[in-house]
Amino acid sequence: MRGARRGSLWIATGVAVAGCGPVDAPDEIRSPQAESSLPLEEISDRAGLRFFHYPGATGDYQFIESTGSGVALLDYDLDGDLDVYLIQSGPIPDRAEGEPLMPLPAHYRDSNRLFENRLVPDGTLEFIDVTDRAGVGDSGYGQGVAAGDVDNDGDPDLYVTNFGGNVFFRNDGDGRFTDVIEDSGADDPRWNTSAAFVDFDRDGDLDLFVASYVVFTVNGNKTCFKNDGRRDYCGPDSFAPTVDRLFRNDGDWRFVDVTRDSGIGLAQGKGLGVVGDDFDADGNPDLYVANDGWPNHLWLGDGQGRFRETGVMSGSAYNAAGKPEASMGVTAGDYDGDGDPDLFMTHLGSETNTLYRNDGGGQFMDVTGQAGLGAPSRPFTGFGSAWFDLENDGDLDLFIANGAVALDRGRTDDSAFPYAQPNQLFRNEGGVRFSEISTQGGAPLMPEEVSRGAAFGDLDNDGDTDIVVTNAYGAARLLLNRAADGVSSLVVTVRGTRSVRDGTGARVHLILADGQILRRRAGTDGSYLSAGDPRLVFGLGGEARPVAVEVGWPAGQRERFSLEADQTTAVLVEGEGLPLSD
Repeated sequence: MRGARRGSLWIATGVAVAGCGPVDAPDEIRSPQAESSLPLEEISDRAGLRFFHYPGATGDYQFIESTGSGVALLDYDLDGDLDVYLIQSGPIPDRAEGEPLMPLPAHYRDSNRLFENRLVPDGTLEFIDVTDRAGVGDSGYGQGVAAGDVDNDGDPDLYVTNFGGNVFFRNDGDGRFTDVIEDSGADDPRWNTSAAFVDFDRDGDLDLFVASYVVFTVNGNKTCFKNDGRRDYCGPDSFAPTVDRLFRNDGDWRFVDVTRDSGIGLAQGKGLGVVGDDFDADGNPDLYVANDGWPNHLWLGDGQGRFRETGVMSGSAYNAAGKPEASMGVTAGDYDGDGDPDLFMTHLGSETNTLYRNDGGGQFMDVTGQAGLGAPSRPFTGFGSAWFDLENDGDLDLFIANGAVALDRGRTDDSAFPYAQPNQLFRNEGGVRFSEISTQGGAPLMPEEVSRGAAFGDLDNDGDTDIVVTNAYGAARLLLNRAADGVSSLVVTVRGTRSVRDGTGARVHLILADGQILRRRAGTDGSYLSAGDPRLVFGLGGEARPVAVEVGWPAGQRERFSLEADQTTAVLVEGEGLPLSD
């Protein structure tokens, strides 16, 4: 059903859409926000980023309506700023079309949309919908998106996951894309969710990992009820698990399914989120998969094309109580500054989100409670999330996009889609604990909505990290970060020559004059169904100045690059630095 045309839908103006603010005019979605001391400001309508997601909900509670969709940040036209690609779901294939639960705004479109960033010299964001010109308006039932330079030609390509057949958009370099899925060998007709590009065999090109959720058909949807007799969405335990897929890039847009030969096919799961990194410090790329209500998978790679699953042995399959959780989004980062990637993932309400601390060799411990991230997350269901430096002070903070998937017994509103929840923001307190600052100054971070995907990147090129959030049955939101006002940073771009061109998998260490080291990994994966900025933002809020950058390239070599005083951006090219020996 990929690319099937959609019929007409109920489009309305001047109506209120529950949880998303009133729709007052055909081209306007209000995004109310009270005064807050947080550096984030919601500006989607003002910036022209007008997108409304419709999950196809008409009242029969199809399970696929609950997952939402993702977003990618990419410089598709190579003009130096990030554009935004938003994934639409829309009417459900293979089902008789009914009326939406709530009216849709006039600017609703039933396909994915690409918004070109026309950043003006004073830093003001202005987005223009260029979907039709670019040829990326896929009308499949959209889920997630991965971004990366698949053919090493210098521009980013897109892989879009759907329920029922995926799309592979090759960037042609002239402002247009071509769908090459049919001849690529990288399609999957099942229910796919998150995807990630990774050079798992270290041959200099990007391979593709595609997470699959459950075995599901529209006609096989099950009927579920709450304890009080109300109809509601079923959970993933009502459907069978499946296996994820791994595709090897053989060049010239030809991919080979190596799921079985690589070992990935040896374990079943219910995959929703995926992130790559070198978790055991052996120099080879690994993959971590967040499985919904199923043990999570930690796939350790050998750099030659094989993986072994070590989730249980590593302590990252179950929480501290020995139970699998409803893992949705996942992010990896060195939150405690000890030099290795730790893991954070979001879960269902009544559970807590989970923080796994890495011991440096790929062994993990659940430190959620000690870090202060347990109790604040229990009332909410989390999806998109990432470590990012909110205030450019050098520490990795945490954003969580929340939105329920099941009715709340205590909820009394009569909304047709009553799953809205507040999003959350946590400040890193010295790499040990986190404090919630979502309502700092008394104002909420955003209006309560049914948030799902989240992508992170410097959209206005001011040296800090902004956020785009998708909402199921709601408007996309753009949170503009003002932290760079008066706080310096260094934005690093890596360019591979022997390694993959876009630097995916490069380990970048920023060395400060006082000896402190800030560590990041280049890549666009993680969060939930989304792809972020390939550039790395290092906040420099302290007094110590950066003196050098060291890069561990995926091909194996390490190099050191010197920095000039007050340098704010750096493009690091493989082979142009001072070689380092271990």
